[in-house]
Amino acid sequence: MLYTKKILSATVALLAIDTSVSFGCPPPERLSRLLKATDSGEAPIILMPCCYDGITARLVAQSGFNATFMTGFGVSGANGYPDTQLVSFNEMVLAASKVAEGLSSAALENVKFGEPDYTGQSPVAIPCIADGDTGYGNAINVKRTVFGYARTGMAGMMIEDQVAPKRCGHVAGKAVIPFDEAVQRVKAACDARDEYEALFGKGTGPLILARTDSLVTDGFEDAIQRCIAFREAGCDMTFLEAPQTIEQMKEYCQRVTGPKLANMLEYGNTPILPPSELQEMGYTIAAYPLTLLSASIKTMQESLQLIKEGKPTLDKILPFAETKDVVGFTKYAKEEDRYKC
Repeated sequence: MLYTKKILSATVALLAIDTSVSFGCPPPERLSRLLKATDSGEAPIILMPCCYDGITARLVAQSGFNATFMTGFGVSGANGYPDTQLVSFNEMVLAASKVAEGLSSAALENVKFGEPDYTGQSPVAIPCIADGDTGYGNAINVKRTVFGYARTGMAGMMIEDQVAPKRCGHVAGKAVIPFDEAVQRVKAACDARDEYEALFGKGTGPLILARTDSLVTDGFEDAIQRCIAFREAGCDMTFLEAPQTIEQMKEYCQRVTGPKLANMLEYGNTPILPPSELQEMGYTIAAYPLTLLSASIKTMQESLQLIKEGKPTLDKILPFAETKDVVGFTKYAKEEDRYKC
């Protein structure tokens, strides 16, 4: 709890010092500044609970986190599918739009923007990195994916080197594309970032998070070399998926430059470490990909069992008033009054 308070207070301080971070700042630029603040030691590691729809995005923002990630596993799961790329590009873009709307609505509510008791603070919609999977086709499809997410307001996009259809990085059956093809895939994403920025202005091109899954298929050294090559191709962040030991995590941080993401998947293949230890290693972001989805599944299963047994569910649920507030009824009522004739 103490470390979480330190993170949130550092974020507030960062936003207060530089108003361009919080007001009139494109999401990619806001994310870039957060990354630089962490890498420079000015701010703690970025804790990134992953969302997958409007309500989970709102919950992350309402809880005071400074960034989030739209997880493909979560979007797939919420649609009733495993994370095996059964969900299409258009469905992912639609999910990103819902996430972006959830983040922006929460930002306005957090400061009571437009209300009589407005706090005077600038509303800050926290930046979100979207899961781009394999780019949904060849290099040209990758570029279209970047543009699609950019138009929804995503701050960044992850691109990975798995063979399509891809799957969760912590399950069996993964395969990766050849080294050179993987680099070209990342380069296409970086080119799209730059092209979008050329069209719409500085700081508007989504940052590129380049992920490799080759550790399991081709070995640790190949994964390191891919991350290095991805950086040389122009990516903003790297993500070496599923390291199995603390030693591998440390070596990755020592040998690869730039911001790095640690995937803290509970019950997965990677050691779960405290945020402070991850930052000391050299990680910039600690992502929690399935915590919200898994927690909600567990609670729903328990609630369903109680209903089946004819027992009360009050210990499993929120008061109705609080549920209404979380989904936006309180703000809606105020807006309704605001525009009454």
